Amino acid sequence: MSDKLISVIIPVYNRPNEVDELLDSLIKQKSTDFEVIIVEDGSSESSLEVVERYKSGIFPIKYLYKENGGPALARNFGAKESDKEYLIFLDSDAILPEGYFEAITKSLKENPVDLFGGADRSHPNFTPLQKAIDYSMTSIITTGGIRGNNKSADKFYPRSFNMGIKRLIFNEIGGFSNMRFGEDVDFSYRVAEGNYSTAFFQDAWVYHKRRNTFRTFFKQVFNSGIARIHLSIRHKGTLKLVHLLPTAFFLGSLFLILIALVALFINPIFSLIAISPLILFSVIIFLDALRQGRGVKVALLSIATSFIQLIGYGSGLVIGWWNIIIKGNKNYAAFRKNFYK
Repeated sequence: MSDKLISVIIPVYNRPNEVDELLDSLIKQKSTDFEVIIVEDGSSESSLEVVERYKSGIFPIKYLYKENGGPALARNFGAKESDKEYLIFLDSDAILPEGYFEAITKSLKENPVDLFGGADRSHPNFTPLQKAIDYSMTSIITTGGIRGNNKSADKFYPRSFNMGIKRLIFNEIGGFSNMRFGEDVDFSYRVAEGNYSTAFFQDAWVYHKRRNTFRTFFKQVFNSGIARIHLSIRHKGTLKLVHLLPTAFFLGSLFLILIALVALFINPIFSLIAISPLILFSVIIFLDALRQGRGVKVALLSIATSFIQLIGYGSGLVIGWWNIIIKGNKNYAAFRKNFYK
């Protein structure tokens, strides 16, 4: 791949410290055949000062500012500034291993697809809670292993934390839609529906920070559940059994807890028996996290994050179905004003 054929587009909203970490990982790349476009999406905490420190570095870097409109529109805004062959989209909270662009170049030579992406991993320096959230978002027990893995799904649909596409095809597709959540999956679906080729690049992975509180993690997965209903309307046949499993877990847990509460008035032993499936699930999560070498503290936190993952997504899907399908609120979303708080 010849010099500077890639534009790396990074939308950012109030994350100057994370932009600093990401740019620092970019200057350490073994291959530097890229430019960087930072799109400040109406932030009150500007990243301009951070970006200026890197402008004399080994790759060109542009800083753009726009009024807040969400990450999808920020990515589109940045893409308009590119004239390169490929666009790579990264989240501002990503950190790249040194061989990331070497892996991209090698993979594209072997398989020159139109749309590609890779997995995300937990960095050793992440907090125990972030590592626990990483477990719950990637474990086959909690998600079926469909996130960032082409081996457990019928087709790989890249996510915007680590996604690349030919610029001409990005323009043909029309860029990202104005969906607030799930816009990256919507984009990948539209590319696939256009009969363009897609691929999972095993070696092109990134470190990806997770939410840093239980509250913000719940908001994230709750809105993911809502987004799945929007996606099922836009793209018929994409709602799979694996997407419904968290709802089954949510409703099943609710039923078991209600039974346990009623049983308290009869015999506490019956109450314990009623919630025994949830206790068993917790033990399985704990042991599986330990098996993966995540440590006792992370394993204990993984129990909480796994419940949040499944109940948040499952309840979001149910409430999304009620508001979007039954009540006809086609633009329904939750936590519009305080998603990051």
